Amino acid sequence: MEQANSHAHTPACLRLLPWPTPEGKPCYLVTDNDGGYLSRLADDLEAAQLATGTDVLGRARRVLDNPMSPYTEIRYAGIRLAECLTDALRVAESRGMRLVVPDRDEEDEGIHGHAARNARSGPWS
Repeated sequence: MEQANSHAHTPACLRLLPWPTPEGKPCYLVTDNDGGYLSRLADDLEAAQLATGTDVLGRARRVLDNPMSPYTEIRYAGIRLAECLTDALRVAESRGMRLVVPDRDEEDEGIHGHAARNARSGPWS
């Protein structure tokens, strides 16, 4: 008798990684679980990128709020903000790709099936 493997029917999926290829193109990981070494490394890097973005935003606001900030500081802040926004958008895209989207039939059943069951189980049934 065969033992059931809980991952036997888990489909492999593509995960957008938080770093580009050397050519600057998106880099993907084919995985069927979230516990692998590269997945954990990607999770850690995403967290570091978002934390860096928060830090850069705070520093950039101080530069931008000061009307006497030199052009070079403003330009540097803009460049760093663009880098952080690029990272944050890649993290958002990667996480959005990994969201579980309900099957359309299940979604319809959830809305309409519930109402139909309630109608059948009314006080006069």
